[in-house]
Amino acid sequence: MKLLKELCESAGVPGREDRLREIVRRELAPLTDEMRVDALGNLIAVKKASKGKKAKKLMIAAHMDEIGFVVSHMDERGLLRLVPLGGHDPRNMVAQRVVVRGKKRDLPGLLYPGIKPPHIQTEADRNAKLAISDFIVDLYLSPAKVRREVELGAMVTLQRDFAEIGDGVSCKAMDDRVALYVMIRAMQQAKTFGCETYAVATVQEEVGLRGAQVSAFGVEPDLGVALDVTLAADIPGIPEHEQVTRLGQGAAIKLLDSSAISHPGLVAQLRGLAKKRKIKCQLEILPLGGTDAGAMQGVRSGVPVATISVPTRYIHTSVELVDKGDLQAAVDLLTAFLEEGHRADLTLV
Repeated sequence: MKLLKELCESAGVPGREDRLREIVRRELAPLTDEMRVDALGNLIAVKKASKGKKAKKLMIAAHMDEIGFVVSHMDERGLLRLVPLGGHDPRNMVAQRVVVRGKKRDLPGLLYPGIKPPHIQTEADRNAKLAISDFIVDLYLSPAKVRREVELGAMVTLQRDFAEIGDGVSCKAMDDRVALYVMIRAMQQAKTFGCETYAVATVQEEVGLRGAQVSAFGVEPDLGVALDVTLAADIPGIPEHEQVTRLGQGAAIKLLDSSAISHPGLVAQLRGLAKKRKIKCQLEILPLGGTDAGAMQGVRSGVPVATISVPTRYIHTSVELVDKGDLQAAVDLLTAFLEEGHRADLTLV
């Protein structure tokens, strides 16, 4: 879990993924035949097929960015105001530690809404709905020092140490650092490559699948697999039919979400490989939300796509939780696809 810890604890909001890009570069460089970074910042690592000169092109997409903020204003007291990048629920933002990327160093700060303490709140105060615009970051530095060390547009991310919790692991940014982990480990684990494989660490997924769109346009894949987390809403208060997936039930093979409908041939191949290799899996339908598969699917004349998901509780919080067994199942399923995915029947008749 050392690699996953490093990935999760590193900071990288949309458009500021450089720290993650260097980790992925370090891990994939010894495994691949070619590596490049495109104009948007996507890292594209190419592994030639084990056999055949006319092998299909397979694109694997795992996004590097996490939800976060950028500094939009500094007031006369040195307090910072924020603009969000990605989907935040203000209820999950209260009383969090954050890291602000300063000009020369990272600065620890406290994220809190500008509201009255409970002791002096009126009933109206207690019933007021929080908005992201209510929040400030307190660096507890003099205003002059804040202005010297922080500039507008500085990256702000939640701060949370990686922890093993029972049979799982928890941290901020499991979305989507677990996918980077799955991609790297599967590339390391695969004994053969049935396709010419493009392992792409994408950028700016949380703000519109932008990195996957431009990288897929450049790669021109014949088929694509996105790697991402998905909701495991298996907690009290949520009806069973709305839970999407459950922790401990294996990797999820996505049937559809609001960005893409998985190709039936790829779904069948993934299910068949899971059965053949005795990999625990479950099926997933996500009513809202999407993955890089949605961007890959729509490039050029269209690409057959599917998504392998890692079920995750408490998504888009600082305590995202995944099951270790589900994580390994996702690694094993992607490994199987790297080796045998080229045999999928992609005909639609």
